[in-house]
Amino acid sequence: MTVSLHLERFHELPIHEFNPGDGRPQPAAGAVAWRLSLDYDAAQDFGQLWQSFLKSVDPAGVRALVIGPWWQNGYVPVRDTVEAMAAEAGRLPALEALFLGDVTFDECEISWMEMDDVTPLLTVFPQLTSLAVRGGMDLCILPVRHERLRSLRFESGGLPATVVRAVAGSELPALERLELWLGVGDHGGDTTLDDLAPFLDGSRLPKLRHLGLANSDIQDEIAAALAHAPVVARLESLDLSMGVLSDEGAAALLEGQPLTHLRSLDLRHHYLSEEMQQRLREALPGVELDLAEAEDAGEDGEDRYVAVAE
Repeated sequence: MTVSLHLERFHELPIHEFNPGDGRPQPAAGAVAWRLSLDYDAAQDFGQLWQSFLKSVDPAGVRALVIGPWWQNGYVPVRDTVEAMAAEAGRLPALEALFLGDVTFDECEISWMEMDDVTPLLTVFPQLTSLAVRGGMDLCILPVRHERLRSLRFESGGLPATVVRAVAGSELPALERLELWLGVGDHGGDTTLDDLAPFLDGSRLPKLRHLGLANSDIQDEIAAALAHAPVVARLESLDLSMGVLSDEGAAALLEGQPLTHLRSLDLRHHYLSEEMQQRLREALPGVELDLAEAEDAGEDGEDRYVAVAE
């Protein structure tokens, strides 16, 4: 599986592509999630596109932004894009949601996207309730305190452990949803169970109700750790999808603490036997259980792969 489609909605709003040259009337600033992106060989850089956006749309009413490709004719780090947005943060007092990196595989593979420090997106937008970032190469974030953030999502084929540790070290008292695509070591995903421990003990994020530890090549180990993790008792939904989950990890989940309180358990893209899938269905009759995309691990069980890597 690859990321093949752009977002159609974000922050419960329809996506509207900002195109300053199409001559059409613009929707109200707060009625859509505005997508800003550059085509290959575009005549202007992102900074120029950003300034055009601020002049064409009332920035004070913008509630949601989606940033697509920020490069013109060759991949460049996202640093200048983040700095351009941060410099004008005061003009966007209503901004609640930001998605950085709405990029499909034919525009750039997820692990080729050149990232940088995205901490300013949290420090200069204290009103944000939702931040999503796609891409892992050279991705950086520093521990921060943010009072309003309710949803934080990192999509990556290889999420650096430094990012996971920084999130774990942040103070996010309002956070309800945390989703991490951990990825594989070949693309920089070096997170260990020790790095995830602050999320599992439940002490760092008092309002957390959804936890996603997905797209991982240590999915069985994560499942085994969650089987006895204190945080699970107060979750409403759990996402262990897109990884290399096998019968071993699923058995650990079933043999651990009860999961019947969950509203949903996402295990799609897995390596579970038919027998184990049936055990899960029988053990969790009231849970919305996603067992789609059953994969074949091969005769020796070694042909397992995460859903999104390169």
